[in-house]
Amino acid sequence: MIKFAYMINRVDGMSQEDFVDHHRRIHVPLFTSIPEAAQYVRKYAVSHPIAALGQPAPTYDGLTEIWFDSLADYEAFFASKNYLEKVRPDETWFSLEGMMVTDELVAIEYSINGSMIGDRKSV
Repeated sequence: MIKFAYMINRVDGMSQEDFVDHHRRIHVPLFTSIPEAAQYVRKYAVSHPIAALGQPAPTYDGLTEIWFDSLADYEAFFASKNYLEKVRPDETWFSLEGMMVTDELVAIEYSINGSMIGDRKSV
């Protein structure tokens, strides 16, 4: 599986609160509403910085991660008419500041009940 990580910042004049609200309440449902999301996207997550005492100020206002089975699926999703006409026009409220294409290795992952996910035994 291939993961695309997008580091984004809000446009000038938009508050962090408005940015997070728009990203979570408007953009995410819009993105997930098109049929190509169910067809090509394996996982979609958005993250926003929180205050963390003793940590440096965040460099970005948000992080979007999208997993696909292949580069062909990535290309098909972002070339789709629904993405181009419905989702992309809503992306004017942020700027893309960085991007990484990765082959992710999950070394540790636990379920909510504390059991290890994957081939490892429960904790």
